[in-house]
Amino acid sequence: MSDKPHMNLIFIGHIDHGKSTTVGRLLYETKAVTEQDMKKFKEEVAKYNRPTFEFAFVMDQLKEERERGITIDIAHRDFQTPKYYFTIIDAPGHRDFVKNMITGASQADAAVLVVSTPDGIQSQTREHAYLARVLGISQLIVGLNKMDAAGFDKQKFEDAKAKVTELLKTVGYDVSKILFVPYSALEGSNVAVKSDKLPWYTGPTLLAALDTLVLPKKPTDKALRLPVQDSYSISGFGTVPVGRVETGVIKVGDNIIIMPAGVKAEVKSIEMHHQQMQKAEPGDNIGFNIKGVDKKDVKKGDVVGLSSNPPTVVSEFTAQIVVINHPTAIAPGYTPVFHIHTAQVAATVTEIVEKKDPKTGQTLQKNPEFIKNGDVAIIKVKPTRPIVIEKFSDFPPLGRFAIRDMGQTVAAGVVLDVVKKQ
Repeated sequence: MSDKPHMNLIFIGHIDHGKSTTVGRLLYETKAVTEQDMKKFKEEVAKYNRPTFEFAFVMDQLKEERERGITIDIAHRDFQTPKYYFTIIDAPGHRDFVKNMITGASQADAAVLVVSTPDGIQSQTREHAYLARVLGISQLIVGLNKMDAAGFDKQKFEDAKAKVTELLKTVGYDVSKILFVPYSALEGSNVAVKSDKLPWYTGPTLLAALDTLVLPKKPTDKALRLPVQDSYSISGFGTVPVGRVETGVIKVGDNIIIMPAGVKAEVKSIEMHHQQMQKAEPGDNIGFNIKGVDKKDVKKGDVVGLSSNPPTVVSEFTAQIVVINHPTAIAPGYTPVFHIHTAQVAATVTEIVEKKDPKTGQTLQKNPEFIKNGDVAIIKVKPTRPIVIEKFSDFPPLGRFAIRDMGQTVAAGVVLDVVKKQ
């Protein structure tokens, strides 16, 4: 670990617009991967006959991904800028893998939206921009990649920038704060070093742009909320749940409660990156050891809190959603799967309260019979089983979700209000 402040960064955007290559290039330029690694990747690339993919291979560690040339799972890699220590969450752009992207986006402090300058906005560019906004990623940098393929032409950059600006405004971003950086990941132009091929561009390189991001304040003053990613049984240690502290602080000796089951335990030890710690704070991915609790009583999607302030188990909730990709329409009675923090739960839309104008937030229609793609709506939802959900205004990471059905993300949203389960 570095003593620099830490940020989680996600790269989003359409498939084949160069996200993995961008990430690989950044890692290479910041010496997070060595010349030797690159030599190895070049040989691999030759073997798979994908000549321009060596930088992408840095992230796409899985053999299946190399053969198909797409990013499937979320890969985590670390690198440093002069100001920050970054963990990159490389999110897949391929449509089938959006649910991984959501898992990633809900952990990110900031995003780089990668857009191919010659190709402009594509379906996933739009989808990812919406998701990033709805999932609460407030800081964004737009990387206009493949400037080499656009002949390093200023006009092509300006055209692409204008279109992306329009999209981001529609989604609700304040574009006055967003940097648009032209670069070529393949050639390395303007990634870490200024390029003489872009004499008309006076802004920062992609790497320098990352240092303009602002570190979000850690919500250490809030109650402890730690969604469980997994739990292990380690002999001599007992049960070890693993997850990321989202809010609050967890300390050795704390009396905790694991909801929705209400299992109580004491924290015996905490470990991060194989090092023992006395306490962990928001952003820390930890394992912690609890005695006298069976592994099967702690599951992915459970949430840990202090016994004095248990996480909220809901019987229903009200949310604002944006419908992104539904083949027909969403009507009351619809029961898709909601992905919220580390949990997945089937839940029924019981009521569509109102439809809103996405640009102004004004009410367009009360109790519409259905909502379709592009609509923003307030809905009421009933989960099919007990689940921990918090209001987005209280605990953002536990109050944003994606709705998935038929192998795709159909909508995403934030929780406005909850009804506690009695």
